[in-house]
Amino acid sequence: MTTGKSTLRNIKLVLAYDGSEFCGWQVQPNSPTIQGALASAIGRITGEKVLPQGSGRTDAGVHALAQVATFATESPIPGENFAKALNDILPASIRVLEASDAPAEFHARKSAQGKVYRYRIYRGTICPPFLARYVWHYPYPLDERAMQRAAALVIGEHDFTSFAAVDPERGCDEEEVSNVRRISESLWEKQVDELTYTVRGNGFLHHMVRNLVGTFVLVGKGTLQPQDITHILEARKRSAAGATAPANGLFLVQVEY
Repeated sequence: MTTGKSTLRNIKLVLAYDGSEFCGWQVQPNSPTIQGALASAIGRITGEKVLPQGSGRTDAGVHALAQVATFATESPIPGENFAKALNDILPASIRVLEASDAPAEFHARKSAQGKVYRYRIYRGTICPPFLARYVWHYPYPLDERAMQRAAALVIGEHDFTSFAAVDPERGCDEEEVSNVRRISESLWEKQVDELTYTVRGNGFLHHMVRNLVGTFVLVGKGTLQPQDITHILEARKRSAAGATAPANGLFLVQVEY
């Protein structure tokens, strides 16, 4: 219960979740979402109707290791206890790693300076069943060195229109009209049977990382050459790039402030 003496607080949450059984972050009617589950849990604890704001909208099937969300509350519950209480209510596929008071002006999305995403491709002949929800199983031949050269070509500031979804949903930077983003890290690494792509940037368009991965795989297959990435960027047309990689291999790793 809240009283007239209560002070409005800004709570920051750090979340990890398995997105396999959710229809993405954003709340939707009659569909399970991360935001919806979190709002419901907060409401049960505080008695307040709140809609937590995330650092960005992850798509259906996409996972997070450290998503950040904020919400306002008059509840006096300490942050550590907030985390415990939420984890008691939330499904096991969503965990609150941290809960703390943040300055009033801090906003999970608007205050973010950058994000890191990682995409996992399993290269073995048989994908272990306990990995299938978290990787794109691709056991076919790929020129991994060519993919590495291609990935390096997106580092810097570019217009990523060719790698943005063509539907109205715009992803992480909802209020920005420009499709120009700055990428500071873009690389592929081989780890035993996995090929992982890590990308760090100041913002990402809807489906941008998955469209980059789908295009880099075409380079690995030999359908495209590494230098074609530059021409695809210059084209500023979604049809110039490759298909969208499956959602289940993508993880939001870190939000930078």
